Amino acid sequence: MLNYNSPINETKDFNNLKINEESPVMKLIIRGKKREFISKVGKLLDILLPTESNTSTVGNNISALWLSPDEWMIYSNDKIAKNNNTYPIEENLVNNIHKINLGAITDVTDQFIMIKMKGSQIYDLFSNGCPFNFNDFKNKKGAVTQTIINKIDVIIHNRDVDEVNLFVRRSFSSHLWSWLNDGAKRI
Repeated sequence: MLNYNSPINETKDFNNLKINEESPVMKLIIRGKKREFISKVGKLLDILLPTESNTSTVGNNISALWLSPDEWMIYSNDKIAKNNNTYPIEENLVNNIHKINLGAITDVTDQFIMIKMKGSQIYDLFSNGCPFNFNDFKNKKGAVTQTIINKIDVIIHNRDVDEVNLFVRRSFSSHLWSWLNDGAKRI
């Protein structure tokens, strides 16, 4: 993440909706199938990986999102140093999981950006460009979904009441940011 250049350099405040990029935030994809993998990752991270579909676990330092039966995204709850590409969590996982062929660890910090959204209008905005039905989702703290907003793949993590972290690939982030801002002006 050396020379990190954010595609989004502003915070937007609308009527009951605040949108900004939270950066830089460490993001890793971890994959593994064995029970030993889940147990060892839990011990290394001091967090239980969610095993129920479309759920998450939030610890003191990181959050873990269930993406598939053998895939999770973990991300730091706090910002990290912009001038560093090495993360102790990643090194620990690589040394104790990847190097013994127990699972795979992939750094996706630069691939995904995280847009933090707060306010009561989040799901009204999403429903204008997303086929997913958010009726149950918005009431389940910790819920996770992978869906499409305005034809762009996203991961949505329901952090709390009226608070969402939205992950989007960097190459689509400017387009999604424009759509979010245009849509927020209309709700």
